[in-house]
Amino acid sequence: MATGKLQEVLPPVLDSTSEQPTLFDGTTRMYVTYTCPYAQRTWIARNYKGLQDKIKLVPINLQNRPTWYKEKVYPGNKVPSLEHNNEVKGESLDLLKYIDSNFEGPALLPDDPAKEEFAEELLSYSDTFNSVNYRSFPQETVPDEVGATCDHLESALSKFDDGPFFLGQFSMVDIAYAPFIERFQNFFLELRKYDIATGRPKLAAWIEELKKIDAYTQTVQDPKVLLEGYKKRYLHDRRAISKPSIIRRVPLCRSLSQE
Repeated sequence: MATGKLQEVLPPVLDSTSEQPTLFDGTTRMYVTYTCPYAQRTWIARNYKGLQDKIKLVPINLQNRPTWYKEKVYPGNKVPSLEHNNEVKGESLDLLKYIDSNFEGPALLPDDPAKEEFAEELLSYSDTFNSVNYRSFPQETVPDEVGATCDHLESALSKFDDGPFFLGQFSMVDIAYAPFIERFQNFFLELRKYDIATGRPKLAAWIEELKKIDAYTQTVQDPKVLLEGYKKRYLHDRRAISKPSIIRRVPLCRSLSQE
């Protein structure tokens, strides 16, 4: 199994004071934020396919973002985005498929119609999984619907028996879920004393197997930093828990154009 073992020195983060890089010069660039789970998806895919030398990482500081990013790179003003062949594309799930189709390296989906169909089902469900869990962050107890989403994944992991991952072998589906399960497990365990893997042996095994994938571990950020960010974003005012505008909050990298 290819795991993207090439270790790289990560480039410095660009902010509003940083000079604009040369654009549309034939270099393929992936614009990310190191702490953004959506950007982490595409970063993992890049590493897994061994594209560290083919796709340059360009990290953006979302709290103090450069104006040229929206004006000259990606009008959506979110991460991730990919500059390739003089075009810029966005949306993490779309980019996973684009990277898989347009670059060399191990395939991110198996050549199996049943698995491809199941992959589409799980990729579609990922938005529901993420929104339910993020919506629960301001609440003082973990709602039943969080457990239900984790039960859904536990059941999904039982679909194929030729490996510990969603499609048996590591795939685009695992990449899509990995950044979020990582964060949700940390948040609920540290702040709610609730482990999403308890009583779910397939999910627990999946989490452990994921730690063996270099392409993923190379993208993992300090969990304490991630946790503090979520605490500031979701828990700064307990009185705001009942406000829909707070409950619907998503990671900054997804709501960047509205902030």
